[in-house]
Amino acid sequence: MNGILRAVGARPEDQRKLLLMAPVFFICGIAEMLNYNSFMTLFNQRFGSEFLPYVYAAEAFILPLEAWLLSWLASRLPKPKLMRVMYAMMVGIVGVNAAILITLEGLGMDARWFYPVLFIASSFVVRQQTLLLWSLAIDLCSTQQAKRLMPVFVGSATLGGATAGLLAQLISLAFGPVVIYTVGGLLLLLVWRRYRKVISDFLVPISLRMEAASVEEETIGAGAVFKHALRSPFLLMVILLMTMMPALYFLMEYEFLSIARMSYVNEQAFSQFFGMITMILFVLAFLLQLVSGRLMEKLGASQMLTIIAGVYVLSFAGAVIFGGGAAAMPVISLGYMLLYLLLYYSAEPSYQLFFKTLPLAQRDSYRFAAQGIAASAGILLGAGMQFLHAGLGLSWQLLSVIGLAGSALLLVLAWYGRKLYMRELVRSVSSMSAADIADSFDEISMNPAAMEEARRLLDHPSDTAREIGIQLIGRLHDPKDLPLLLGLLEDGNDRIRIAAIRAMSLAGADLPAMAQIAKLLEDPDDALRTEGVRAIARMKQLKEQAFFFLRQKLLDRHPSVVAEAVKAMYSLGKEQSYEACREVIDRILEEGGEASVYMCGAIADLELTAFIPAIIKLTEDPHPAARVSAIRALGKLRSEDLIPLLLPKLSRMDEEMLSASTKAFVDIGQPSVKPLLASLPDAPAKHWSSAVMALSELLGEEDMRGGLTQEALGRLSELGKAADYGAALRVCGKEKLASLADMRWHEVRLLVFKGIWAMLAKLTDERAVEVIRTGVTHAEEEYRSNALEVLSEGFGDRRISQAMIISLELETMSRPKMERDEAMTLLEAALHESDDWWREMANEALAERKGDMAVTNEGQIMNRLNKVVFLKQVPYFSDLSLEELGLIAGVAEEETISDEDILLKRGEPQSAMYVIVEGNIELTSVSAAGWEGTIGVLGPGDVCGVTSALDGSPSTVTAQSLLGDARVLKLSGDDVSRLVRLYPEIGIGLLRASFARIRLLEEMMMRIDS
Repeated sequence: MNGILRAVGARPEDQRKLLLMAPVFFICGIAEMLNYNSFMTLFNQRFGSEFLPYVYAAEAFILPLEAWLLSWLASRLPKPKLMRVMYAMMVGIVGVNAAILITLEGLGMDARWFYPVLFIASSFVVRQQTLLLWSLAIDLCSTQQAKRLMPVFVGSATLGGATAGLLAQLISLAFGPVVIYTVGGLLLLLVWRRYRKVISDFLVPISLRMEAASVEEETIGAGAVFKHALRSPFLLMVILLMTMMPALYFLMEYEFLSIARMSYVNEQAFSQFFGMITMILFVLAFLLQLVSGRLMEKLGASQMLTIIAGVYVLSFAGAVIFGGGAAAMPVISLGYMLLYLLLYYSAEPSYQLFFKTLPLAQRDSYRFAAQGIAASAGILLGAGMQFLHAGLGLSWQLLSVIGLAGSALLLVLAWYGRKLYMRELVRSVSSMSAADIADSFDEISMNPAAMEEARRLLDHPSDTAREIGIQLIGRLHDPKDLPLLLGLLEDGNDRIRIAAIRAMSLAGADLPAMAQIAKLLEDPDDALRTEGVRAIARMKQLKEQAFFFLRQKLLDRHPSVVAEAVKAMYSLGKEQSYEACREVIDRILEEGGEASVYMCGAIADLELTAFIPAIIKLTEDPHPAARVSAIRALGKLRSEDLIPLLLPKLSRMDEEMLSASTKAFVDIGQPSVKPLLASLPDAPAKHWSSAVMALSELLGEEDMRGGLTQEALGRLSELGKAADYGAALRVCGKEKLASLADMRWHEVRLLVFKGIWAMLAKLTDERAVEVIRTGVTHAEEEYRSNALEVLSEGFGDRRISQAMIISLELETMSRPKMERDEAMTLLEAALHESDDWWREMANEALAERKGDMAVTNEGQIMNRLNKVVFLKQVPYFSDLSLEELGLIAGVAEEETISDEDILLKRGEPQSAMYVIVEGNIELTSVSAAGWEGTIGVLGPGDVCGVTSALDGSPSTVTAQSLLGDARVLKLSGDDVSRLVRLYPEIGIGLLRASFARIRLLEEMMMRIDS
């Protein structure tokens, strides 16, 4: 299966969505074309192709009503329900039509009035079926996933069309178009169940987010677009192209159907011929899909439309020349197929690029309004040209001449439109987003005027515009632009200089250019020096000179530059480069600390496995960042020796290190599976969550639905039992511990759920899981209840989803009152829990009954718990989770300050903040008037030295012990800064309390001045 996925450009995580949706597109593709083949055959044979103009004119007036109906439904129904209702409506329409056709056939009745109704109703089904399926595919796939899967879906639908053509021919051998129409309806009914499953599994969860995040968007009506078009030649040209191409196609379709009707007077023969044309058409469409991307990339949207217009001219020219002879049938059939292919598979995507030149905020409104105008106008114009023959009796020859004249006008419009488009493209270059530049780059790069405009942007006063110009030039990789970019190295904006050096094409650069770039190697900005190293490494044609410059950077003052220099030296491929680098790498790894962070990354990128033993030592480095980078590097190097080192530490890791460890298990691959599975029983929640997340990436779906699912169910069952620990502690009179126990239960549930969500993401869809995950705890009741409803339907795995719902309901579920004996029994059981926090709480609660023997050798653990209980009462930390409080307690050092000893001294920087546990701390300062005095006295629970500890600034106050000794918890500024970075809630708590302290100090200073 993985081989098939790779062959179509998909990934393993796409498998389930692909297997569900590709058959839907394939079968619906068959049903759509069987429907189209049969109703066109019935209308042409039983009512007459000469009436096509009237039916198309009626459709032109019905389209606005159809749009209104769909808008009305969309405003009143959730997206999933709308999708189901629309599909049911289509099945119902086809079913009713098929029943009427079978009844008429069975009774031998000839109700000619029914066939225009059949045509309009079936056209609605074909039109909406296409929109419905592609809308569903776009909604279900993220941007990157859509790039992988949409070609597969397009291919499935196209092959479905080809299959429909073959089926139509086979059915026509024994039956007529009524049976073909009925088979199309049965196929729609056949795939309905799978279609509903796609919606329930993927769209329903995603729609929760759509509804929660829905906002009112500004829209621009068709009238406003039309008025703008009258003032804008470019927009007018786009609308004319979008109108004339389908209008001329309808004319060619009319000629094709009419001549086919004259050639095949029998329904079965006509249906068989139409089936053959359909099959050939979609085989050609499939082949066109294989090359359309490369054609668009090579020619660009505007040139592609010009070529399509040229094909229109050739097709109608063929109809004019051969229309009256024996070759009329094959020539017009070929023209019909070519115009169908080019209109729906090449022209439609090309139109969309034209709208890229419009402002982003108005782009969609202009696009939809223009499409609405063009759709109605195109049908009316096409019907009008058809009427020239059907109503006014114009000859086929003259009708083809009119088509040829229209095609010639279309060619002129496309040619002139290309010039207008290039002008708009050049004008909009300076205001384009990066995504638009990427989409339009091929057009820009092929147009000299657009590239000259990009080069002129380098002199623009706006830095943003200059960056856009640099990006465009950089994508072109033209060595001729090197002097322009070298000139920007003297710019005053470092971002411009960095962008310029990244954009340079250096493959053919000479020594003076290298010397100019080498000046950056001594720039005070670290990022610029790093980019300079990378640029010189790209100049492989000057290896000796590059070696000279790069070797000096092995001694750079910043470790990031040194690491980049090592990578650059290795890229030179010289033995002397390797030797110079080894010395530097050994020295930095031996020193450890911050310098080793960048070097570990470089070693991993270069896959230098010889340094694995030295990196393993760094996993015990005192510097946290060094430990994290070592773990990441060892994972990328697939070092199996890392696994036993990490497993015992998982439960005590902070978020950053835990994330790095989880990723390392995945990077190491299959050797991680067995140790991780073996570690799951009785593992602490954090350990369990990390292991399950890694296993979700490493195991196949079958293994996950087996042993891993059972493990998850067991963990959820244990979680249900632990929900009563808080109540048991309350019965024992330990209210503070009970609050911590309840807090811990929620944290453990969050960790367990985190692992389970990772499992479900692999069993279903990652986007859907993320939406449900957010929804089940959302503050808005409707959003939350909808998410729970999706979960209750058995999302992913019915057993797991039901167990998760039970766990979510536990906190609101009423429980019978607990007796003391029952509480003590429960706490005794908690002593054997895998979670150390519950063990510590149970120890604390049972200490009175069991005496000191119950806590032997637990002094350190009890000290941590006592710190957490105390910190929870401090305003700075009151909103933190137990996990976060535990991390702070882990880095907090208890100190005793003797009476009148100084804790902080005004004007001197401090490296730590202090939380007062016992005693009093006096704060003194000097006012603006020079008066020195006491501005406050802090007591237990107060904090001092926060600002100085976090930013290294001199203390604004002097703090000393007052009226006896004081006991404090000392927190290093570096430790607190790192915890703030990893856990934003810690920073928010510090910020909130700091604001309160600032207000208090301002009031105190005002008292001193007065």
